[in-house]
Amino acid sequence: MTEQDFDREFDYIIVGAGSAGSVLADRLSADGAHEVLVLEFGGKDNSVFIQMPLAFSIPLNKPRFDWGMHTEEEPGLKNRTLHQARGKVIGGSSSINGMAYVRGCAGDYEEWVELGAKGWSYADVLPYFKRAEDCVYGADAYRGANGPVGICNGNNMQNPLYRAFIEAGAQAGYGRTDDYNGYRQEGFCRMDMTVRNGVRASTANAYLKPALKRANLHLEMHALTQRVIMNGQSAVGVEYVQRDKRFRVRARREVILSASAFNSPKLLMLSGIGPAAQLREHGIDVVHDLPGVGENLQDHLEVWVQRRCTQKITLNGWLNPIAQGWIGARWLLTKTGLGASNQFESNGYIRSRPGLKWPDRQYHFLAGAIAYDGSSAVKGHGFQAHLGANKPSSRGRVWLRSADPADPPRMFFNYLAEEADKQAYRDGLRLTRELFAQPAFDPYRGEEVSPGKDVQSDDEIDDWVAETAETAYHPCGTCRMGEDEMAVVDTECRVRGVNNLRVVDSSIMPTVTNGNINAPTIMIAEKAADHILGRELLAPSDADFYAAERWEDHQREGSPERKDSPEG
Repeated sequence: MTEQDFDREFDYIIVGAGSAGSVLADRLSADGAHEVLVLEFGGKDNSVFIQMPLAFSIPLNKPRFDWGMHTEEEPGLKNRTLHQARGKVIGGSSSINGMAYVRGCAGDYEEWVELGAKGWSYADVLPYFKRAEDCVYGADAYRGANGPVGICNGNNMQNPLYRAFIEAGAQAGYGRTDDYNGYRQEGFCRMDMTVRNGVRASTANAYLKPALKRANLHLEMHALTQRVIMNGQSAVGVEYVQRDKRFRVRARREVILSASAFNSPKLLMLSGIGPAAQLREHGIDVVHDLPGVGENLQDHLEVWVQRRCTQKITLNGWLNPIAQGWIGARWLLTKTGLGASNQFESNGYIRSRPGLKWPDRQYHFLAGAIAYDGSSAVKGHGFQAHLGANKPSSRGRVWLRSADPADPPRMFFNYLAEEADKQAYRDGLRLTRELFAQPAFDPYRGEEVSPGKDVQSDDEIDDWVAETAETAYHPCGTCRMGEDEMAVVDTECRVRGVNNLRVVDSSIMPTVTNGNINAPTIMIAEKAADHILGRELLAPSDADFYAAERWEDHQREGSPERKDSPEG
């Protein structure tokens, strides 16, 4: 293969301008020494629905911004197929997500190390979280204040329901935490979001667009990558189609896939890297038999526990066209008001049973009762907690639908296949009902809307979860980092057995973190950039972290001031 076979050449080619790819675009081009190309299938992010935090649910369902992928039928969800929104726009899913900023707990990264991801402990990754952050609370041992990504709490919990949720967590014996992204995740706290000055702080806004002022960074939009071009066991470039024209670009140094937990394994397989039998099934020549590609797929499911509110103070009162027009006008003029927040302004992390050292349940609290994608809302006033069982045992996989790069991959999450995952929601619903029964909610608590008082037994809860659970849009794990035969990348994100090819996105996570995964994905790219450039890594942090003293035999830290739920 000669240089004449290529249209252009660059030092680094990054596939995907999303949560990780935009970070890499900035960091790899920063010193001006390297020519960097970023390929993105989507287009510009210049839509009010992307930039206004309150409008985040709208792009999730727009083909202009979303890849439009769906799961296979999921037996654990009564054979439903779930829409798995992924950002098809610069900034990727950071441009269409709910903007929740959750790093996970220290135990998540200790678990990664146990599974073979050496060098990715909490001490190792904390400096990279800090490097990414511009946190309005200021810098300390845990938080950064000079990074690209703006972090705030939206409207600072002006609605009293947010403070009631935190107080209820304390009354139930879980305690408060000053910063769930700091020393202690466990407990109840105000929630962080990726918003700066009232505008979404996507990685496109934070990293990519400022970096595009450099002459050595090049972005090609509406470019669908077909495959990585291989020469033996080495990646030498990328083939892509843009406006019906085919291009081949050479990578002098490396090709980096940052295309999502679905498209990164898909591209590896289209390039002849993956499970040999599957590649042959689609007529793809096997370059490198790597059986772990596409395996280990994980995600978080959510259910919404909704109650009516006895006071007319909830977001449901702002759903009429006149009110929405006022919100939009205020945001357009001043970047303030309800439009400047994703409305998830308080949250909680608990251990669901004794014997767990780290939290395994997450709550997002919303001062309204409405579907995540805005498709339905409770009539009248209500509030809800999004309950997630965040350390699932079930695993799925991603595989090819065909050898056509335009075809979406097939994905099967195998949701709720393990009995432990079903039990997680049985316990979780009962603990949530207990939480809403605390005195802090006495001034606001109406009847339970979802699941409703008739859902009590294990079988009834299982049925409700199977019918109503939705994805939290946290897919990961399909190009797992590690050292065993099923690992796809090593601890420097290099594809095992292949030269000059890396994967840098949520697909390399060995296990899903306890929380939303955008913050860890940004961190992964920050750290990977130093690996790629051969730079000395940031010094590990010596900051301490919290674990409950009596975790072996206590489910919560305090003596709960709890009472039975008004409706059982």
